[in-house]
Order: sequence, then C-alpha cells, then structure tokens
Amino acid sequence: MTFEAKYYQSYCIHKVIECPEIGLLLDMGMGKSIISLTAVEELIYDYFLVQKVLVIAPLRPALETWPAEIMKWNHTKHMSYSIAIGSKAERIAALLKDADIYIINRENVCWLVEHYKKKWPFDMVIIDELSSFKSSKAQRFRALKKVRPYIKRIVGLTGTPSPNGLLDLWPEMYLLDRGRTLGRTLTGYREQYFLPDKRNAQTIFSWKPKPDAEEEIYKKLEPLCISMKTADYLQLPERLDIRHEIKTSEKTLALYRRLEKDMLLPYDDGDIDAGSAAILVNKLLQAAGGAAYNENNEVKILHEEKLDALDCLLEEANGQPVLLFYAYKHERDRILARHPEAVDVKERNAVKEWNAGHIPILLAHPASAGHGLNLQFGGHIVIWYGLPLSLELYQQANKRVHRMGQKETVLVHHLLMKDTADIWVLDQVLALKTERQNALLEALKARIGEVSA
Repeated sequence: MTFEAKYYQSYCIHKVIECPEIGLLLDMGMGKSIISLTAVEELIYDYFLVQKVLVIAPLRPALETWPAEIMKWNHTKHMSYSIAIGSKAERIAALLKDADIYIINRENVCWLVEHYKKKWPFDMVIIDELSSFKSSKAQRFRALKKVRPYIKRIVGLTGTPSPNGLLDLWPEMYLLDRGRTLGRTLTGYREQYFLPDKRNAQTIFSWKPKPDAEEEIYKKLEPLCISMKTADYLQLPERLDIRHEIKTSEKTLALYRRLEKDMLLPYDDGDIDAGSAAILVNKLLQAAGGAAYNENNEVKILHEEKLDALDCLLEEANGQPVLLFYAYKHERDRILARHPEAVDVKERNAVKEWNAGHIPILLAHPASAGHGLNLQFGGHIVIWYGLPLSLELYQQANKRVHRMGQKETVLVHHLLMKDTADIWVLDQVLALKTERQNALLEALKARIGEVSA
C-alpha cells in the first residue's frame, strides 16, 4: 500500500528527522506510528544517522500493530524487525537477530536495561504511549532514565500526555530531553509551577498549578513537542474508520473453525432464507466475540482475546470518553465485569451525564442508540466490540456522535478477530454503500462455499 502523507503528517516526519528529541502529542487516529516509521526509514536508509531502533509499546501493539504497520506500507516493508517478547531465551534470541527495528513491550524495559547496562546498543528509541511513563517512581521510568544518556535520538508518542494533571508531564519530558525544559528534578518542577493543595500538617497530598503555570509550561514545551488535535488538522465534521485486526490464537481459531463447519455445512445443499442466515451469522459473530449462547440459553465462554484487545484500546484512549457498542447481552456483561466504571446508555440520566463529560465508557446496543440520541457532546471516540447485521443500525449508531455540534473528528474503531465472521460482515455486509436486503445472504453463501471447499 502506498502511503500518501497528509500535510500535518509530512510536517511531523520532517520534525522527527530534524530533531533528535521530540514528542508527538497527536490524537488517536492521526497516524503516529506511520509518521515514526517513515522518519525511521529515512534516517536509516537516506541519512545514515541511525542503525538500531528500539520501539517500546504496550503488549498488544508491540505484538501486532507495529509489525503490521511496517509490513503494510510499500516504503517501510523492506525494513527488518525483531520482536523481543516471550521467555527470557526468546527475548535474547530476538535481540541477537540482525534487524533495523527491535520491538519490546514496556513490561520488559527493566529487564532490557539490566541486560545491556552500559552496552546499550539502540541509538534511537520510540516510546509508544509515552504517558505510560508518567510516574517518576515507576521502575520502568527509572530503568529508562539510566540508559537515557546513551540514546542519541528519542521520540515520544501519545495523545494524552497529562491525563491526571500537569505533574504527569515531568517524567515524560525528562525522558525526552533529560530535564532541560522542565528541570532536572520533579521537586524543582513542582516548586516552580505548583502550590500545595490538600495537606495534613506537613504532609502534602496534592498540588495545584500556580496562576498562569499551564500557559508557561506549554510555552516551554513548544520547541520539544508537536501537539495536534484532530479538530485542528482534519476537516470537520469528519469520520475516520479504523480497523484493529486481532490475531486469533491457534486454539481459538481451531474452536471457531469447528463451530463454523458444524453450523454452515448442513446448509450446503439446502435452501437458506434470510431468517436462517441471520441465525447462523449471529452464532459466528458471538463466537468471534468470545462467548455464545448454547441451546439452553446459557452463556458459554470461548476465549478472552477480544476483551484483551478492548482493554488495550481503552488504555490508549487514556481517559478520553468512549462510546462502546456491543451486539449481545453477554458481551455487555463481560465488558462490565472488566470495566465496572462503564455505564449502559439505558440507565437513568446516562445520556445527560455522558454529554456533560461525566461518563468514561458509555455502553450501548445499536438498537437502543441507533436513532434519536444526541451523544456528540460527550466524546468523539467510538469502539465497535460486536457488529450488528443491519446496515441501518450500524450507520445510525455512528451518527450519534458524528453529527452537527461535534467539535472533534469522530474516530470509529472496529475490533475484528482475524479469520472470523467479524471480517466478512464488516467488509461484505456493512461496507456496502447502499442498503441491499440480500447482502447477508450473499456473504453467507460465499462463506459456505469456502468452508465446503
């Protein structure tokens, strides 16, 4: 695939090449990874300024997103990469490989620093989700701080650098420039820009910014960071559809394939009407989501892989409100079990509280929120955990936030289990430009042909 950079992406690529220390504080969906990889490709192969690049990322993006991005684009797929994740032996073997880019999850940063110590080999480091290094007391921050003098180039990526307040900025910015902008110690930064807030005698529990502190801090950060919001750089109202294809484990895929054959093959030589097609595909979509109803209407748990991917995406949102669509009641229940802070749109005053910014995760079934609700004032991030089979419901649900009054570009994320009904329902049923009553039937017949072959 050919990458055609938008003007703001070209600007960011140039700044990463030009500046050895830089933070890209870009909203979700603005292309932080491809911006970084494009700059890396030029730094290695055009400018000869970099030899070994380390990408530090959350576990799932480290395993799936970054490798997929490298291989996706024509101008980056020639770069070699090695994933240093797994057992100690597997990590060491990955580090011994000759590659342009080495990818590791942030949980292994301490081990990596201890492994190399002063023989740190990476001349460039990219920190995906820089905000995960916001605590100066965290071991991962302290470990990376030790080897920071050996890093010649560093890029920090995040959409929300200070989700809990301005104090979060100091550790992140220290990793970028070793304290030149905000001071070399957290104590000095705090004393310069903050006043004690809640306290008990000599114990200070919280700090509040001094008057004009926020403006002064952001002014200082201008040479070090590029901060962009989707609303500032993309024509509004605009909607970006983002697909997250989750690698299905061999165990889960084997289970899914068995269920798929059992459900589809009996219909191979018989008639399939719209009713039976919907029942069959609903079962497959449930299985892709990780659970399904049995003949006694009891919920059978099949896997946790999609829920794990959802956790990662919610973490990336970093506190920004999320409208989360589910397809089945058991999906809602399983999501609530992991995220009790979520609120169902059907609860009393949920819409009002959402639009007031008081709800971090609003759960909704597209049939409940498909028409008539104005949700554009509470957030701009949509996640589809489970897909509906109705094009109308899908389109109308997305319009709850993608409508007049929305101040941000709407980001619509789709969680899709690879090699399952998730993919072909989105691509063959919901991707149609005009509604066709036989779309589901045609997609199902095509799938039966593949299974039978």
